[in-house]
Amino acid sequence: MPRRNRPPRREVVPDSIHHNRTAGAFINKLMTRGKKSTAERVFYECLDMVEKRAKKPGIEVFEQAIKNAMPMVEVKPRRVGGSTYQVPMEIRSERRQALAFRWILGSARGRGGRPMAERLAGELMDAANNTGATIRRKEETHRMADANKAFAHYRW
Repeated sequence: MPRRNRPPRREVVPDSIHHNRTAGAFINKLMTRGKKSTAERVFYECLDMVEKRAKKPGIEVFEQAIKNAMPMVEVKPRRVGGSTYQVPMEIRSERRQALAFRWILGSARGRGGRPMAERLAGELMDAANNTGATIRRKEETHRMADANKAFAHYRW
């Protein structure tokens, strides 16, 4: 991490089929060991499965799932006078998206047995319908922030 100034944010390349930047960023997050073509194949198979199940465009379901999974507030530890408080703070839009991606992929990878495209399709469908492990994680984060509202004045 440079001391003087922050490095410029890199431009995310849109995905090749839908020309959507969010999908491009999600594919990059899905990718393991630099295998982008494999990540793209898994993602597009997943969208095809979602289209068949939901009877609407897969990219719309994907966008809705990401929107539903984005948390608005989170708690951050702040040390004040020898004790640590969990202070609720609003989240920047880039971090919201990153957390949503991380939670969806973590929940999909946690599901067992089936191929990754099927697991991801199931998780996206659940997130789009406001159910599932990802949404539970978001609600848990919001509950923690709500419970610690008394420490909001320590925000800076």
